[in-house]
Amino acid sequence: MSKTRPAVDYSATELMIVLAAREIRDGEVVFAGTGFPVCASILAQNLHAPNSAIIFEAGTIDSHPLHMPMAVGDPRTIRRSCIVTGSFCVFGYLQAGCVDVGFLSGAEVDKHGNINATCIGDYHNPKVRFTGSGGSCDIGSLAKRTVIIAAQEKRRLPERVSYITTPGWVDGGNSRQESGLKRGGPCAIITDKAVIRFDAESKAAYLESYHPGMTPDYIQQETGYSINVSQAVETIKPNEKEIQILRDIVDPERIFVH
Repeated sequence: MSKTRPAVDYSATELMIVLAAREIRDGEVVFAGTGFPVCASILAQNLHAPNSAIIFEAGTIDSHPLHMPMAVGDPRTIRRSCIVTGSFCVFGYLQAGCVDVGFLSGAEVDKHGNINATCIGDYHNPKVRFTGSGGSCDIGSLAKRTVIIAAQEKRRLPERVSYITTPGWVDGGNSRQESGLKRGGPCAIITDKAVIRFDAESKAAYLESYHPGMTPDYIQQETGYSINVSQAVETIKPNEKEIQILRDIVDPERIFVH
């Protein structure tokens, strides 16, 4: 008699990392930041994208970390890199159109994928002041596509951000190209509750999938604008191999995975 394979146990954090890793294709150049993006990038290298090349903002290109880097300038990012340089050279690669996918985040993300990491309220007298762009505006403007990782809360997903730190599809439609950005744009928002993508024509956000235990109605409640849920399906769960590699190889010390 065949035995039913037990369900894989995973956390919301692990699910987000796995979903982010699935966005990376073999052979792509990935601009990865500290935390979830580097976890996703290393996971992809160990699974379906062994020929992907990770770039870190501090200056390493084509990294293959053996241990989890604590930050983009961690010496552990140097392992098996083809180039160890500085930020100037790394951003030159970005400007030249050599980066396929960049990972981003922020305090707010609106229905057209614009990101706010600057302030809430009036710029000159804000309610809250954040850290600002760093390199995120460059990545969002110049990478061939971007993946946004964000917490799913109504206040974090407004119809329009208070301040555009990093442009997404701007006002939708062709407005990104009309503003002078000739390539790129966000392809997905991965949250702890759902995967949101953008309509090919209007560039407005729609719900692609809701995570196990969630419903489309609940996702709508946790979104600050009316989002199309008509074609949403349940997110494909992580499999045993994805979780095993994430826990045992990518981040065994549980620096970011929990």
